[in-house]
Amino acid sequence: MIEQRVPPRRIRMLEDELAKLRDELADARQDVLALVAELEERDERLRRAHRAIFRELEDALRPPIPHVEQARLAVYYSSSEDDAPTGGDLYDVVIMPGGELHVVVVDAAGHGVASTRAALNIIHAVRVLSLAGLPLDNVVERAAAILQPVYSDLAGTVLVARFDPRTGVLRVATGGHPPPLIVAPGEPATYLEAWGRGLGYPDPGSDHVAERRLGPGTLVLFYTDGLVEARRDLNAGLDELAELAGRHRDLPVDELTDTLVRVMRHQALHSDDTLLLAMRWTPQA
Repeated sequence: MIEQRVPPRRIRMLEDELAKLRDELADARQDVLALVAELEERDERLRRAHRAIFRELEDALRPPIPHVEQARLAVYYSSSEDDAPTGGDLYDVVIMPGGELHVVVVDAAGHGVASTRAALNIIHAVRVLSLAGLPLDNVVERAAAILQPVYSDLAGTVLVARFDPRTGVLRVATGGHPPPLIVAPGEPATYLEAWGRGLGYPDPGSDHVAERRLGPGTLVLFYTDGLVEARRDLNAGLDELAELAGRHRDLPVDELTDTLVRVMRHQALHSDDTLLLAMRWTPQA
């Protein structure tokens, strides 16, 4: 068998072609790496832009807290979804024509934009009815009667409170919403029980209006169930909130809301929209 030898010239040509191919592959690899880096940078810019838009949308949906001379108020909100930060947990705080403070907390079923729309519908209906002078004990029932024929799939809980900063009287009506927590100076934290059924449920409305005359310095917490159901069952969460609020009662309201949410959600078993609104009565001497 005769061995065929490759001419040196052919070997050099093959080596040159291989070297050229290696250079082209190296250049292509650099081009791919540069493209990947550019795409990652674009993605990060897009994520930052989305976060900025979401924050602006969230701020637009969260009404500014009005200045009340004889009360201090603060609110904390956190969404369960980074890509839909509005959620169905919303609040409304308005000074009524007669001087009472109108506080509403809504927890609409679902997540994202759809639940935000439902919560806004409830907020607006309750505000209009309240400004029109409808008695507090009929507001939830009447809001349901207006909204449910138009939005048949709407469902959510709502709490409506009226507080007179001149007298310290707090009145609360509820549609299936967790009760406000009252933390009076020197006393154990207690819940102001108010019963009712939410919108989207049979016979929606408040069974009665709960009333409490607050003492100076009393703290009131309004919240959604995402705060008290994050770790365990509702009753255990309510007990934990009462204990923590009593322990941290002397904090300024803005620090208090941050502290309570941080501790309550530290070992959360699941994520949910969370809203906490704190009010402390500070009557003038």
